[in-house]
Amino acid sequence: MLVRRRVDVHQDAVTEPGAEGARIRWLITREDGAPTFAMREIEVDPGGHTPFHSHPWEHEVFVLEGSGAVVGKKGETPLGPGSVVLVPGGEEHNFKNTGRATLRFLCLIPHPPA
Repeated sequence: MLVRRRVDVHQDAVTEPGAEGARIRWLITREDGAPTFAMREIEVDPGGHTPFHSHPWEHEVFVLEGSGAVVGKKGETPLGPGSVVLVPGGEEHNFKNTGRATLRFLCLIPHPPA
């Protein structure tokens, strides 16, 4: 069993083109003994956003704090604490902060086959 505090996990800037004011912590990964899924924490500064992108895998998001929106081809949907999001594989999307405080959410993704 693995137990640790999120603040003890290194945080990196999201550096993909199109990202602004976003940071990521890889809380649980394959290297931790999780062969199937990774758990990430993402923080987005006010006015910031993750890159608009797509990938073949789905991911699940749980908003912890702040206010924002998930953006897709059909527009954007507001998010706040307690919001959950399923982004299907292949769907273009990003997350943006629409508030005055940090937007913080958990994002779970499957590991690609080893």
